[in-house]
Amino acid sequence: MFIICNFLNFVPMYDFNGKKAAYFTLGCKLNFAETSTVGKQLQEAGVETVGKGEVADICIINTCSVTEVADAKCRQAISKMVRRHPGALVVVTGCYAQLKPDQVSALEGVDVVLGSEQKGQILQFIAERLPMMPEERALVAHEHHTSKTADIFLKVQDGCDYYCTYCTIPYARGRSRNGSIQSMVEQAQEVARLGGKEIVITGVNIGDFGKSTGETFLDLIKALDRVEGIERYRISSIEPNLLTDEVLQFCAQSRAFMPHFHIPLQSGSDEVLRLMHRKYDTHLYYNKVLRVRELMPDAFIGVDVIVGTRGETDELFREALGFMEKIDVSQYHVFSYSERPGTKALLIPYVVSAQQKHERSQQIIALSQAKLRGFYERFVGQVRPVLLEHSKTKGVMHGFTDNYIKVAVRTANELDNQIVNVRLGNWDNEEELLTAELI
Repeated sequence: MFIICNFLNFVPMYDFNGKKAAYFTLGCKLNFAETSTVGKQLQEAGVETVGKGEVADICIINTCSVTEVADAKCRQAISKMVRRHPGALVVVTGCYAQLKPDQVSALEGVDVVLGSEQKGQILQFIAERLPMMPEERALVAHEHHTSKTADIFLKVQDGCDYYCTYCTIPYARGRSRNGSIQSMVEQAQEVARLGGKEIVITGVNIGDFGKSTGETFLDLIKALDRVEGIERYRISSIEPNLLTDEVLQFCAQSRAFMPHFHIPLQSGSDEVLRLMHRKYDTHLYYNKVLRVRELMPDAFIGVDVIVGTRGETDELFREALGFMEKIDVSQYHVFSYSERPGTKALLIPYVVSAQQKHERSQQIIALSQAKLRGFYERFVGQVRPVLLEHSKTKGVMHGFTDNYIKVAVRTANELDNQIVNVRLGNWDNEEELLTAELI
């Protein structure tokens, strides 16, 4: 996976020749993009990615803190990296490091803890502390492998100004900010120069793009669409109130933007949306989905939902589920609500039990599986373009159609990173994809 992002900091040159680094990332696509940027910077400074069985000199762990489960996974990942790479300089960054630096710094083996605002200075911190003995290099800085394949993430924005009652992201990542359109275009041109064909536009709240520069998200996608060599763009999660009709109309007639959207809903109950402090209601969301279908009938629409938030009574959940059943979307990504210290959701009195959360999650997962299979099977027998990449199975390649249907193609040919036409076949229930044959 080749990923690029970095518009916030100029990184001076350092010389780490002969050193080896190991990376571990948890959480969202944005975290993966940021880790890859750090990896690219270290590579330019002479650091190699550690090989199988080798011990790294530097460990970079980019953390998530969206739920209590995420916090626990971060702690487990840190401990595993420390055990696997004894004596390495262990650098922990990301949302967990930003929100709970004291917890992170107390973990055995951790040398450097960097909050979100220090990510751009990570090479500086490594250069300062790498020569030190482990007991000398502990630091908490906190303020309140690349290859050419199908997926490339371009970070265009960071931070969020929304302050939903259940969410800690604004505290972890700060206010909404972005680089210039020109800098984004230059990064896309670099991807094209290296042979990349598809870019996923990512960020914390990408529809908010332009606050720092006086530009707009529509301006951005128009400029990116003109970059020669990039054949596909996908828009990652974008708020329904920021997915404007102008953006949809442009995507529908653009050269390279695919019929694929990820639009968070969070709840199908207006009362729960109000408790969450979301900036839309189900009427707006319903009409947004209708508009996507009018302009791009074949579009894949992925949806985030949260179950078991404070205030979600049985009646409100039934209302939410009914709404989710009737809207014409392709897949639900289900998250169980987790209590986060400092959020306003803790002031809401009605608490949903762990058993209720599990039962509700299972209902939405079942609904999602039915919708995904139904969406896929609408296109059986059709011919569609697929960008292929290697799979773990010899003689089989995987890829996604323009409208994000995952396929498996049997071929002896070397077609990695190539767009080919395939005829879509049957549903594979085990892998949740369609078989396909080359045309």
